[in-house]
Amino acid sequence: MEIARAAAELFMRHGLRATRAEDVARAAGVAPRTFYRYFASKEEALGPLFSAGAEKWAEAVRDAPAGLSVPDALRHAVVRTLTPGVGVRPESMEWVRSLLRLAEGSPALRRVWGEACQGAERTLVEVLAARLSPARDTAEAGARDGAVPADGEASGDTVSEGTVPGDADAGGAVSGGAVSAGVGPHVAAAGVRFGAAVAGAAVRVAVETWAAGDDPADGPAGPVSRALGHLEALRDFPWDAI
Repeated sequence: MEIARAAAELFMRHGLRATRAEDVARAAGVAPRTFYRYFASKEEALGPLFSAGAEKWAEAVRDAPAGLSVPDALRHAVVRTLTPGVGVRPESMEWVRSLLRLAEGSPALRRVWGEACQGAERTLVEVLAARLSPARDTAEAGARDGAVPADGEASGDTVSEGTVPGDADAGGAVSGGAVSAGVGPHVAAAGVRFGAAVAGAAVRVAVETWAAGDDPADGPAGPVSRALGHLEALRDFPWDAI
């Protein structure tokens, strides 16, 4: 992380092209050989900083109050991690803006940023699966206790031939709002991964869009407001049914 901070300072001061890996090593107080032991290129030196920022939001979802729904936990995490003076220092947000602008002009640096976001997405999948597992366990317990008869026919309802309780209907909603006992874990895992991918993209695009402009981080066009607006796309996502 010390090397990453040294690289960020040099990149912002002198530019990416004018900064060599040896310059970063010298600023960090390490030998070039030590630098290359950790990073294959000067661009990769920013990986720890990018990863720390991206992972912070996923971890904030993990730390959100247990009673919050998934949409509210995602929103809670955005406010906690992207609000200047709350979860991040105002000067750190300006670092984010400067580094993401550098990444726009460097395919190598964009790849490092993308890998950091993918890593955070994998963490978010684990976090969401853990938050959803109690509800899934309750639904499965209800099925075992007779809430869903063993023949797959819901009490009082007629199941059309060729349909499976819990499948999405023509409007995209999940019947009954809960997973049926016949839905395998691979289906649930795919749903969590999809939700995590959309949530991660919602926040990433918000931060990137803000960084490309000049709006203040704590203003109405800041990353928090943008991310919360994007996350509204997941407000009706059937989290309880995956």
